[in-house]
Amino acid sequence: MQSLDAHIKKIGLLDQKAMSLASIHHTRLAKPPGSMGKLEDIAVQLAGITGKVKNQVERRRIIVLCADNGVTEEGVSLAPKSVTVAQAINMTKGGTGMSALAQYFGAEVQVVDVGIASEYECPAILNRRVMAGTYNFTYGPAMPHENAVKAILTGIDLAKQAKNDKIDIIGVGEMGVGNSASASAVLAALTGMPAELVLGSGCEISDAAFSRKKRAVETALARYRLNPNYPIDILSKVGGLDLAAMCGVYLGAAENRCPVVIDGFVSAVAALCAARLCPTAAKYMFSSHAATDHGYHLVAQQLDLSPCLNLNMRLGEGSGCPLAFEVIAAACAVMREMATFEEAAIDDSYLDEIEESSRFLL
Repeated sequence: MQSLDAHIKKIGLLDQKAMSLASIHHTRLAKPPGSMGKLEDIAVQLAGITGKVKNQVERRRIIVLCADNGVTEEGVSLAPKSVTVAQAINMTKGGTGMSALAQYFGAEVQVVDVGIASEYECPAILNRRVMAGTYNFTYGPAMPHENAVKAILTGIDLAKQAKNDKIDIIGVGEMGVGNSASASAVLAALTGMPAELVLGSGCEISDAAFSRKKRAVETALARYRLNPNYPIDILSKVGGLDLAAMCGVYLGAAENRCPVVIDGFVSAVAALCAARLCPTAAKYMFSSHAATDHGYHLVAQQLDLSPCLNLNMRLGEGSGCPLAFEVIAAACAVMREMATFEEAAIDDSYLDEIEESSRFLL
């Protein structure tokens, strides 16, 4: 593998010419200006990513990074550690919420072991294990620095593989009991916000477990006094292998000029890590849905991203990605299939008054 710095240096800016042409094309379509709302923004961003005015997202892949988190020893989750491997296997069979949606909408699911602690037999899971889960970060660093880097590089390699497989768009998901505690600690360290304002609740948690999670995060933050300018150090001290690998997928998608979709809270924190390592990487991201965690909304503000959907979802796994793929496909369909005023034989001079009003408001 190349060094991480070498990969980051290859991440280019969006194609401004293609974006300008896409914007102009939208003004020629037989509709009032701006009437397709966010679909227009998506189409323009896609043009910047691919360099093409008209795009398609027919081949879709959700990359699910799976790993155990040592902080579960602190009782931060009601689910036992065994759920990580059980659900990872279940994903390969279409039995989870994410994989059921992906199967229905025709998206591929790639389940990747980057740090599952349990042994198992499932050839459908791609083995890229960096280590058998992280350590309990309340007592010491979650992982060695070099393992955090290796996990990031693993994610970059998975994104490159997707591009080589002619995948049009990537979604980023995760499976790991306790990973919302790791993500909360990472987000607090990146933003300087107190634990209670960033804590992800996880899918199912009691008040007592939430208090234990808060205490674990606060203990780690006090122990390490992390610098927000060093995201890899943060990942190694209080992060997870799944988080680090997801961060790599975002960087790899940007390097290979492939659009990439964020899911919920944990996926979003990994996206913020990627953006801190390379701010340009955020331009290649799309937010799928507005997760219910307060921390998620903080990340969305930091990344200046507006979710495609608001469905009160909080499952994780990448479950928002197959739904967002459909919205992004709709944006592509408008660009490719909708007639222009000229093609529809419509005199668009009736829009002149709207344009004059817009200029007056500006």
